[in-house]
Amino acid sequence: MSDNIIQLNQELIHNELKRSGDSKGYRSGHYSRNFQTTAGEVKLKMPKLKGVPFETAIIERYRRRECSVEEALIEMYLAGVSVRRVEDITEALWGTKVSPGTISNLNKKAYEHIETWRSRKLTGSYPYVFVDGVYLKRSWGGEIQNVSILVAIGVNEDGCREIIGAAEGMKEDRESWRTFFVWLKERGLAGVRLIIGDKCLGMLESIPEVFPETKYQRCTVHFYRNIFSATPRNKMKEVSMLLKAIHAQECKTSAKEKAKQVADKLREMKLISAAKKVEDGIEETLAYMDFPSQHWTRIRTNNTIERLNREIKRRTRAIGAFPDGQSALMLVCARLRHVAGTQWGTKRYMNMEHLKELDLQNQSDIIAG
Repeated sequence: MSDNIIQLNQELIHNELKRSGDSKGYRSGHYSRNFQTTAGEVKLKMPKLKGVPFETAIIERYRRRECSVEEALIEMYLAGVSVRRVEDITEALWGTKVSPGTISNLNKKAYEHIETWRSRKLTGSYPYVFVDGVYLKRSWGGEIQNVSILVAIGVNEDGCREIIGAAEGMKEDRESWRTFFVWLKERGLAGVRLIIGDKCLGMLESIPEVFPETKYQRCTVHFYRNIFSATPRNKMKEVSMLLKAIHAQECKTSAKEKAKQVADKLREMKLISAAKKVEDGIEETLAYMDFPSQHWTRIRTNNTIERLNREIKRRTRAIGAFPDGQSALMLVCARLRHVAGTQWGTKRYMNMEHLKELDLQNQSDIIAG
């Protein structure tokens, strides 16, 4: 019955076109074409037309896969799934293996998505910015060398974490960091009050040049590790307790006083080098105390970005050496973009109302004083 109705409709349309003179072509049979959908592969009968191309609003010309299938393949790549694994997954889900060439073409599309995300405009303020460099191996003139990917995470006005930048830095020198910071600023990074990171000379020299009003917070965990490097193993536990006592203080003044006591104690323990490291570096680790106490545990370490770095290294460990810096950057950004779309990037990391309250209190103190 349905075939008769279709045939009748076709005859009516043909007669109407013939009567009106609008017909520009005619049908000449059909051909088979495979089309990949999320429910599996289906075989379509595509009309052959003479004089005009056949087009439909449902399926684009030359398209072999449903859009949702392509999006799924791209998302698998962005999630860090290997090409071989993508082949296995598509066969298990849809009954057909997607060729490496197809995956490669989709990866090019994914690169475009990644680059658009990586270079997007930044809007609003980011009071806190965490920065670090992750080292990966790449081929350089026939030799395997390290390449640094510089990464920045900002905490926005809503208190959510946002991956605001990732770029190839070659080495973590002054020029690399300055270029990275300028790039962030040109894209709209503003309102930066505190930059948190490990102690890197190139970064320290670049911050006042690009962000003159911004304070620097040295990661306390890295500060401790630096002191532990000058501490015998049998005294690690005692030294650790001494250092933690510094950052357990309730204000910067008492923390500085405690640091002096710790340095004196270390000298009594014959740990002269460790005592010198405390005296020379303590000031850089106390910048967080100028901000709301409710934020202290979040902003005195670089832990939020260190966890991301571990995830990146876990994904890239199986790859070994990248053929170039661009491929390394793209894979890092693929992982970062994937993480940014999870609860990591949507859940509030800290309450920024506390910062607003502190600003109002400081303004009141200035007026009163």
